[in-house]
Amino acid sequence: MSAVAGERDAPSGRLGIGVDIGSTATKVAVVDADGNLVRTDLMPTGFSSVDAAERARATLEAWKGDRHFCTPDARVVATGYGRVAVPYADKVVTEITCHGRGAARLFGPEGTVVDVGGQDTKVIRLRGGRVTKFVMNDKCAAGTGRFLEIMADRLGVSHDELAALARAGEPTQITSMCTVFAESEVISLVGRGEPRENIARGVIESVVGRVATLVGSSGGAAPYYLTGGLCDNGYVVERLGERLGARVSTCPEARYAGALGAALVALELG
Repeated sequence: MSAVAGERDAPSGRLGIGVDIGSTATKVAVVDADGNLVRTDLMPTGFSSVDAAERARATLEAWKGDRHFCTPDARVVATGYGRVAVPYADKVVTEITCHGRGAARLFGPEGTVVDVGGQDTKVIRLRGGRVTKFVMNDKCAAGTGRFLEIMADRLGVSHDELAALARAGEPTQITSMCTVFAESEVISLVGRGEPRENIARGVIESVVGRVATLVGSSGGAAPYYLTGGLCDNGYVVERLGERLGARVSTCPEARYAGALGAALVALELG
């Protein structure tokens, strides 16, 4: 559990609560009556979306014990891969709508949102704070956060270590579009004695290249915003910006864009 924006005054009036159950991580966000993000929580989704929803409920119940959040005037909106598994939600809203809404709140009403999730990558175009177009990659494509996790595990390093290795390496091409076949390519490279730095560089270039191609197919244009689990991977942000030919903006709260968007929608429910 984390407080956002320092020591904010205790929220009063209506609260909006967003629960975003992704394939890899579950995010919870609370906004006050003015739409300010006041609390967030992050937890692994695990095997069951139902279990993740109950753990999110437990977090919310713990927050209710705090007098600052003890208010009956709150609504809950669920989104994400497991959104139908949240029985206490007042409404269920699609990921695209929520990610677009959350990104617009964080970055502004115009631009292209790139959300790299565990199982898919979404590119969302915003105009006037509204989603005008979106595209998604195939779940098997080697251009997702899960692909990076698998490759980091295969190389015996963490996400941060993978990025550090990549900075020091020379690009090694990984061509497979499927995670399974791409992993086989990496195993072959390891067997041939290719330096880990070069393999790490190839892995990240593979993801960044596929994401940039998806952005191009969407007709997306700057400004670009990155949301999802790779927000804190500075090397990925840097390389994606170079591929797109424009700066990619992100921030720690962008990981919660879907939950934030859901919370903002919840705020509007009667």
